[in-house]
Amino acid sequence: MNREHVNWTLVMSTSSISSHLKVGAPDGIPPCGPFCSVMLHSRVVCLLLACVVSLSNSAVFQENNLPLKWAQTTSQVSDIPIENGKRTVDPWNFVELMSLYRLVIDSAAPYMQTLWLNATDIPMWGPPLQLGWFYTSGRLADPTGNSNCGLKVNSMCVSAQSWWACVNYFGIALSFMSAVQQGMFTDNVQVQMQVPEGEGDYCVTYADCVARYPEAISKWDAFFQALKSLSELDLPETEKKDYILGFYWEAQTASNLASSVCNYRSSHYSSVEQMFATTWMNAGHCVSASRYESSLPKASMFLAPMPSRLLREDDSAPNIDDLSAEENHILKTFSWLNYMDKIFGGRLRAMWNRAMCSVTTRENGKQMLEDLLLNPSFPASSLLNIVSGMRDC
Repeated sequence: MNREHVNWTLVMSTSSISSHLKVGAPDGIPPCGPFCSVMLHSRVVCLLLACVVSLSNSAVFQENNLPLKWAQTTSQVSDIPIENGKRTVDPWNFVELMSLYRLVIDSAAPYMQTLWLNATDIPMWGPPLQLGWFYTSGRLADPTGNSNCGLKVNSMCVSAQSWWACVNYFGIALSFMSAVQQGMFTDNVQVQMQVPEGEGDYCVTYADCVARYPEAISKWDAFFQALKSLSELDLPETEKKDYILGFYWEAQTASNLASSVCNYRSSHYSSVEQMFATTWMNAGHCVSASRYESSLPKASMFLAPMPSRLLREDDSAPNIDDLSAEENHILKTFSWLNYMDKIFGGRLRAMWNRAMCSVTTRENGKQMLEDLLLNPSFPASSLLNIVSGMRDC
């Protein structure tokens, strides 16, 4: 396999996309009208945790149509400094952290480009774009206020006390160490992560991760092994994409589950931010179950309306004055969906997972995502027709 460095020069144009769904919730939020009958269908409710968003300029997560600081990242593992005989990464520096995403995507690109011809179509762009949103919205800063990490005077600092940074670590650090172990880079490379003194939740080497988070690291190993043998599969293109996306999203989900050790860090935030974080995590599980192709343009649409700052205790969407209409809309929607999840006894994610059990139902789910995101005039009747055709396997 040719591992030539990927040229990330691209020209992209994006159009303003808005969602016209009318949703409501208790406590004075207007009823959802004709969409109620649709929303009560479990698959749609869980789907909308992830997809009722609109493209806007609310969240900042790109520079020159690429993830933040991408031009400053390293493109070769050999550029990582050596300490005590190992390539040593400081994942608490934003640029070094973003570099891990670039290295992993660059290593996967030659294998994936047999199915996704353009570099920006590779379905691994969501996490690095998301990291940019964490950064600009202040979610990587120290939430305890005990340091200046992430503040203007120390802006490249990523706080190990941040819940958002902790969850992110389990996705990228484990995937990078697995990629190294599975030979995605030059042979015999040994890597380790720096961790602030006193932080015991983070594994720092491949062996450490295997010992402490075996399920997550094994899923990443399986993904990279499947990726290297992808060209040998004799399957139609759609099924081959679904096959490798299954390994990728299983690994992402396993990392998210392993990140439950981060949960106590959420107590540093307002109850409003905590609720938003919970819904955001549930949305990720729903997207994962559909094996969504998170290309650069598609991932950008998901992130555009996300709140551009940490949420405060007195924030109440859709009436948060210093947030945009798009941000208020997504927060209002998330609030309503949290309410609907309570009605279903917290079982929405399980219901959605059961529905996403075949190539056909996953394709329908992804198509539903794209229709709702890309077509503002997508009628409720069409949505009902699609949903009525989706059945548990």
